[in-house]
Amino acid sequence: MLELSRSLPSPCDKFHRVIFASELRASSLAKPPKQLLGEGTSDPQEVGSDSANDGTASVAVAGIFAALRIIKNKLSDHKFVFQGAGEAAMGIAHLIVMALEKEGVPREEAIRKIWMVDSRGLIVKGRSHLNHEKEMFAHDHPTVKTLAEVVQRVKPTVLIGVAAIAGAFTDQILKDMATFNERPIVFALSNPTSKSECTAEQCYRLTEGRGIFASGSPFPNVTLPSGQTFFPGQGNNAYVFPGVALGVIACGVRHISDDIFLLTAQSIAEDVTEENLTEGRLYPPLSTIRDVSFKIAVKIVDYAYKHNLASWYPEPEDKEAFVRSLIYSPDYDSFAIDHYRWPQEAMQTQNI
Repeated sequence: MLELSRSLPSPCDKFHRVIFASELRASSLAKPPKQLLGEGTSDPQEVGSDSANDGTASVAVAGIFAALRIIKNKLSDHKFVFQGAGEAAMGIAHLIVMALEKEGVPREEAIRKIWMVDSRGLIVKGRSHLNHEKEMFAHDHPTVKTLAEVVQRVKPTVLIGVAAIAGAFTDQILKDMATFNERPIVFALSNPTSKSECTAEQCYRLTEGRGIFASGSPFPNVTLPSGQTFFPGQGNNAYVFPGVALGVIACGVRHISDDIFLLTAQSIAEDVTEENLTEGRLYPPLSTIRDVSFKIAVKIVDYAYKHNLASWYPEPEDKEAFVRSLIYSPDYDSFAIDHYRWPQEAMQTQNI
């Protein structure tokens, strides 16, 4: 949870606080508050972060929610394997656990659905030098050294890469995912493109067009020999932070709870049309980002008032109009002085 000062800052100061908070989450996911603020920090009003959410987690889970609409099942029907167990992986994993709990899955059962592979292999109980974050997702399972073996043994329905290891999703791993699942979900979220776990073309080709793919880096459209064309979705934080910042500022939210980032993920997924899903897109086109951000902000404002998180009163009756009135527009009235020219014929010398 992020905490903002209880003082009444100016609108500009509030904006900078929210943007700073957002950037702090983006760069410091899963670090405990002491790491973020310094060992001596104890003021509960200073901005801090936990490992539950950030923009990366929110946009990744939004992609998973959209994928569920393609497969037409529930989050609890899935098993997740992460390549990487660092800050990004922990953030996504915690948000998945939170979403599973809201679906009615007990917390311990939700945690058991998540498997993580780091540089030393599968994270299992009894392994030495596990930090607190990794211990949470350690399974009672024999040691497994490679991602390929983990995939073969665990048989995940969702494979998520966040370790910036180029080519980590090998041809065999992608083929195995297609063997276990009718519609395997493959998220190669590392960036830049040179660090991506696989390309969009590899995923679609090796899963015979059945793979549901998203990436952290942009990839070109892919056309298979069958003639089917896919438009890979890019999980970009740009889908998250503008709408979150607008919603938080609009109603004066003091505490940015993890629920807000889960709500944001749900809102983004809802904006993906059936046509988008048919094309392989798990995110709305970036050309619609302004409308996506507006809808996120309205949902946050509504949530904040329902859960006593807002500090701006009286509560606006028309929340859409309220939020729309606060949206920045780059269009300005012209301050140039109007000037006119006499008609050319009127400027001619006249003989009277």
